[in-house]
Amino acid sequence: MTHRGPTTAAILSPAQTRERLPYAALLRELVRLLEDASVQVPPRLVQGLAGGGSLFVMPAMDARTAIAKLITFTPANAGRGLPAIQGDVLVFDVATGERLLLLDGPTVTARRTAAVSVLAAQRLAPDIGGPLLIVGAGVQGHAHLEAFADVLKITDVMIASRSEAGAQALAQHARSLGLRAHVVDDADAALADCPLAVTCTPAHGVVLSALPGARGFISAVGAFTPSMVELSPGLCRHVAAQGTVCLDTPDARHEAGDLLQAGLDTSRFATLADLVRAGTPQTAGPVLFKSCGWAGWDLAAARTALASA
Repeated sequence: MTHRGPTTAAILSPAQTRERLPYAALLRELVRLLEDASVQVPPRLVQGLAGGGSLFVMPAMDARTAIAKLITFTPANAGRGLPAIQGDVLVFDVATGERLLLLDGPTVTARRTAAVSVLAAQRLAPDIGGPLLIVGAGVQGHAHLEAFADVLKITDVMIASRSEAGAQALAQHARSLGLRAHVVDDADAALADCPLAVTCTPAHGVVLSALPGARGFISAVGAFTPSMVELSPGLCRHVAAQGTVCLDTPDARHEAGDLLQAGLDTSRFATLADLVRAGTPQTAGPVLFKSCGWAGWDLAAARTALASA
């Protein structure tokens, strides 16, 4: 009797992981995942580490594929020239238990987060023509720039960052993609001219406090714990009263520091899954999409990577 040995998972570099996750395909898979009744996402484990970092263990599965995301988040790495997020996403076959892929964790995190923001903009933004304001010029700033340009075809971008060098580098990258890009000193002032905005900072404090216009859309992705914040309480309360607040998942109801610190009742806000299942809603006034992250988004990325193999 011949026994088949265990398969060797394909270990993908950051560049190879990126190639497996084109934004158009990733967006389609996000929608499919939200419509898939077999998807299960247990609570993620977050363990504090000495020095202020955190270890994240994030499982998710559907009827065919299971993933385990294992990453560290070390905010102090910003001053060390090291990535804040490091780790991997391991992909398994449910039927056999075999390892199929090992994806680069930071690349998956960046691209699935940006894709979720674009999906929310597609469903909710009153005006998707831009310009786009990006607050924060790190990995997430780069990913959101590329995703909004690729999918929504924006042509103009304004960039605000505490790092002048980072802002200029992101602006140069935008120009290399054929976009018109400007570095701005005042994100609040720039918001008046940008119907689309994303905040993707380390969320150490408020970076946006101006009130968006009636056709404004803001995706806030930096804060993912109750103690983190990017948006002022006044901004959050204004959108909740005059427009629409949407969450990426129900978990954001107890994780979204921006909303919790504004004293808002997060239990009344719809999630992205609610919108996908109910169809595109009619919204009036500004829109705030609050994203805190979810292993389900990583599962969607794994499914995309497997399909594009």
